[in-house]
Amino acid sequence: MSQLTFILWILNVIVDTSGQLAFKAAATNSAEFSGMAHWRHMLARHWFWIGIGLYVIEFVLWLAFLSLVPLSVAVMLGSFNIVVIMIAGRLWFKESLTKWRLIGILLIALGTVVVGFG
Repeated sequence: MSQLTFILWILNVIVDTSGQLAFKAAATNSAEFSGMAHWRHMLARHWFWIGIGLYVIEFVLWLAFLSLVPLSVAVMLGSFNIVVIMIAGRLWFKESLTKWRLIGILLIALGTVVVGFG
């Protein structure tokens, strides 16, 4: 994997994770509302729009990454985002990491390492 490819992959992971965290923050702060009020409250939150902006950036990074890596490899490396998002959810939102989620994290991370070096 070239240095540019690696940088694009890491940036993709960081921006995707940050976008997911922003969306979670927007949704969590809107939990007391229901129906359309829930959606209106989320749309009024800055976290929602930060998440949208980050997803636009992630889209561009992903396209650049795909231009350098075969799709089969890119999708496997992209699954590493799941690991980082689960860990970030645990750190920022105190979400639980059960035994099965931890096993899943380890398997995804191992698969990503194998694909990355293969």
